[in-house]
Amino acid sequence: MLRSFFIYLSQQKSLRRWMEHSSFAKPLTRRFIAGNTLEEALAVCQKMNREGILTTLDHLGESVSLIEEANLSRDHCLHALQLIHERKIDSTISIKLTQMGLDIDESLCYDNARQLVALAAHTASRVEFDMESSAYTDRTLSIVQRLHAEFGCVRAVLQAYLFRTEADILNLNQLALPVRICKGAYDEPGTVAFESKAEVDQNYIQLTRLLLEHGSYPAIATHDNRMVAAATPFPKDKFEFQMLYGVRRDLQRKLLAQGYRIRLYIPYGEAWYPYFMRRLAERPANVLFLIRNFFKN
Repeated sequence: MLRSFFIYLSQQKSLRRWMEHSSFAKPLTRRFIAGNTLEEALAVCQKMNREGILTTLDHLGESVSLIEEANLSRDHCLHALQLIHERKIDSTISIKLTQMGLDIDESLCYDNARQLVALAAHTASRVEFDMESSAYTDRTLSIVQRLHAEFGCVRAVLQAYLFRTEADILNLNQLALPVRICKGAYDEPGTVAFESKAEVDQNYIQLTRLLLEHGSYPAIATHDNRMVAAATPFPKDKFEFQMLYGVRRDLQRKLLAQGYRIRLYIPYGEAWYPYFMRRLAERPANVLFLIRNFFKN
């Protein structure tokens, strides 16, 4: 019920416009959003690096509808990659292909993504391709596989709640294409996705083991102690944990102290509302934090 409520709110365009331009919202979002600007996000990345934590930058924004918007997103991410290199920040970038124009024209999207991956290859970084709803899975994986074949330095994100994900992992493992496994945060129908938390958890653990036994440097994206426990028996240098900025700081510190690699997903930008609502939908603890912070402010 809670998950469906926040997913519903994430789709309300009028509420999104009000929230993204409201001074009321900033105190509530600052734990989960690194800032509105690239400079603010880079400062957070540098702080995390000093603590021994790797990062991946996500310039928030998705489902653009104009070529000019897609090209602006591409240029912003190119600039981010260049600054990461110049400032010697240990970071990748994460992108959504609808941000690069997938809803407009697939060839436009591919060309934009290719420019990013080419620069990442030149600067010894990586582009991580966030997965969106199941309507985009085939097109996203097709583009990522083409770019992997040409450049390497990409990682695909797969979602454990989809029935198809085991087959996708088997395919990507054969290609030695790195995968980030997450549970999934979109509202999917029961025809394509597991609906109960127990089923998603069971599949996540099974897929994690499949990646750690046969994959190429996977990323285990979770804040769940049980999911973490499924990965810890494997050698620490064979994978990394990925977590969200501002979520489960206690677990981040614990794993870092134990010698595991931790990469934080650092979201920033003015178009933060859909991302923020998905985070609230995922964990009741995030909602409790929001309520406490509301009364403090």
